Amino acid sequence: VQAQPETNLQQIAELMNQNHVGCIPVCQEEQVVGLVTDRDIVTRAIAANLNCANTKVSDIMNTKIIKTTPDTDIEEALQTMKKNQVRRLPVIENNKIVGILSMKDLAESLDEEDMGEAMSCICDDDDGEKHCD
Repeated sequence: VQAQPETNLQQIAELMNQNHVGCIPVCQEEQVVGLVTDRDIVTRAIAANLNCANTKVSDIMNTKIIKTTPDTDIEEALQTMKKNQVRRLPVIENNKIVGILSMKDLAESLDEEDMGEAMSCICDDDDGEKHCD
């Protein structure tokens, strides 16, 4: 599931609902140019009283793409998530998105202690101190 930069937020929300996902990659000419999450819609659009039917996803999407590749080791992907405080990583191969790795995916491979530490790092309230390596 992906969207174009001109896709409106109402359509993005419908895509999320239909596909039971909380993140949609935004692609232009098959390359990822942004990501939008359900949280982005709430905090950047609804909270700002934007009209979701008239607001393009490109107006609120995150353009800083933290990504991984299909051959990345799980531990390395987890460290990338912790370092960048993200819960999802687009998986890019040959400059095209082939999937999204989520914390839910990693939870199946991690024990409770590692998962707790990862979530603590990712959900850090950014108090100025880094609690993770």
